[in-house]
Amino acid sequence: MAHYTYQTRGVCSRSIDFEIENGIIEKVVFHGGCAGNTQGVAALIRGMSVEEAIDRLGGIRCGFKSTSCPDQLATALREYLAEN
Repeated sequence: MAHYTYQTRGVCSRSIDFEIENGIIEKVVFHGGCAGNTQGVAALIRGMSVEEAIDRLGGIRCGFKSTSCPDQLATALREYLAEN
């Protein structure tokens, strides 16, 4: 199982830790941000393929911001795919 940390940009959370095994998301932990929402996102995508999570989370915005914590997770997962 591979463990990754992504430093977020433009959102309330500071970083996201995630673990991937065989293309499946095993664990996600947001540091900072809206605890209930980020825990909910993490629970919902556990067991999901990296590609499906990117498709579902990418482009979500938070209020007037151009991104969101879920969108930042999609960005982190895209970077993971590009490097692996």
